[in-house]
Amino acid sequence: MRNLLPVLTIVTAILVIWYAAAVALNAQWVRDQATRAGHELSLPALVEATWSQDKPKLPAPHQVAVEIWQTTGAMVLAGRGFSKRSLFYHSWITFSSTALGFLLGTALGVALAIGIVYNRTMDMSVMPWVIASQTIPILAIAPMIIVVLNAVGISGLLPKAMISMYLSFFPVVVGMVKGLRSPATMQLDQMRTWNASPAQTFWKLRLPSSMPYLFTSLKIGMAASVVGAIVGELPTGAVAGLGARLLAGSYYGQTIQIWSALIMAATLAAVLVGLIGLVQRMTLRRMGMA
Repeated sequence: MRNLLPVLTIVTAILVIWYAAAVALNAQWVRDQATRAGHELSLPALVEATWSQDKPKLPAPHQVAVEIWQTTGAMVLAGRGFSKRSLFYHSWITFSSTALGFLLGTALGVALAIGIVYNRTMDMSVMPWVIASQTIPILAIAPMIIVVLNAVGISGLLPKAMISMYLSFFPVVVGMVKGLRSPATMQLDQMRTWNASPAQTFWKLRLPSSMPYLFTSLKIGMAASVVGAIVGELPTGAVAGLGARLLAGSYYGQTIQIWSALIMAATLAAVLVGLIGLVQRMTLRRMGMA
């Protein structure tokens, strides 16, 4: 209960600020409507009207909650949990590209990190390019990736996964390099004393020492992968995925739909990061590090 109280306090504060902001941002339209109709609005009536608009500038939390329920729970109860109007269906589409991009990014990041740690030429040449790659805005490079891959006949899941990979490999590279270099000089000297080969040093010392760093990087990489998958859906004109829901909502001014997709994306990222955290605890406990 003591751990739950701070979380509930923060959530309550966010809801209060959100409701207040909804009143402030939506009030002008309500006042204009009342003026045209020649009505006087009391404060309770004003507040109620700002929390019940069809296309508000900022929807109230309960409006977003109702939209999420209607596109998730209600559809599941109706037997249409994965219909094209369901957020579960769109979340699955986004998850597919997220998972593939995350796996590709993790594999690339680990491979680059091993090369950087064991090869001085790669350390001096590749690492600066890895860092420089993250200075390019993803919104600028995403359409280029889509166009190039489409030109060679590659479309569908892979282009979106490539964008996820682009965002997720960087934290894995940085974290894994730090982790592989974390063993102390005395530990490395001891491995040399035992006449351990570089491969034995890697498997018995460097890799186990890098696990806490790797899992921390994987959590960041997973969150970045979700962002990459959503961004990858925007320039493709996708009709499915959370990015497509955001795009459709912006076209038709459906702010409630936009916010419900945003909340679902945040929930998806939180669940995936939580799963990595669970694997982390199990792995480190098995290795005697927790």
